[in-house]
Amino acid sequence: MIRTNSPKAWLLAARPKTLTAAFIPVLLGSALAFSDRLFETVPALLCLFFACFMQIAANFINDLFDFQKGTDREDRLGPKRACAEGWITPHRMRIGIGITLTLACLCGLAILFTTWGNLSHGGWELVLLGVVCLLFAFLYTTILSYRGWGDVSVLVFFGFVPVGGTYYVQAGTLNIDVLLLSVISGLVIDTLLTINNYRDRDQDRLSGKLTLVARYGERFGAGMYLGLGIVAVCVCMGLVFTGRLTWMEFIWAPCVYFYLHSLTWRKMVQIREGKKLNSILGETSRNMLFLGILLSVAISN
Repeated sequence: MIRTNSPKAWLLAARPKTLTAAFIPVLLGSALAFSDRLFETVPALLCLFFACFMQIAANFINDLFDFQKGTDREDRLGPKRACAEGWITPHRMRIGIGITLTLACLCGLAILFTTWGNLSHGGWELVLLGVVCLLFAFLYTTILSYRGWGDVSVLVFFGFVPVGGTYYVQAGTLNIDVLLLSVISGLVIDTLLTINNYRDRDQDRLSGKLTLVARYGERFGAGMYLGLGIVAVCVCMGLVFTGRLTWMEFIWAPCVYFYLHSLTWRKMVQIREGKKLNSILGETSRNMLFLGILLSVAISN
């Protein structure tokens, strides 16, 4: 039994397993900065804290909005949600959203302060980026995910924004490798969203949540999941051509990742539907983390 508004309730609402998606882009951006001998510990850590607080805030917003909209019904297949289960009251959840967003803003201001003299454009672009991130935290759950724009949003806000932002606050510039790593990060993390949408496709249709999988069906979702991994590995080849990876490193990082990804995909299409697909979430998160860590190690050498 979980007491209402208890620490355990808040921990479950924060969805700590999803923080992998916040960790990977910052890790990749920092690894590239380290490779270029531009790594700065404090800005990198602040970027990580900012990403984690934003992820938690987005989870809280998603929990509250889906509860109010009636998306989290009794036939929900995914992990239980705090507001729907009565673990956290809507009023307290709004306070939690405010606190986590405030903490994220404080981290953002700290980033601006620590990098003020190192950025060629003065750092005000980071303020704009932070504002966009705050808006996205609300728009993703309330509008974008319901209209099929969730996958594009993941590519931008779990790819270009965090990877590019993390590298930029340390290096003060961007390059082609940042672009490649951003695409890789966004595509790989989108596999997590895709398996969620694949599992919930029937319930999402009933709730009016028109994700791409809900619109185009099971076969599309299965193909999309596999295709994201294929494209991510192909983009990794670009890092070989820019000299960031050797062919051997390409084999033991992206290629091994794709092997694991394909095994997970095979299990996914065999299960097809129901709560058993939640096991695929764990494997997908593991595969993402595997690629993020090995790719970062290879780039840092």
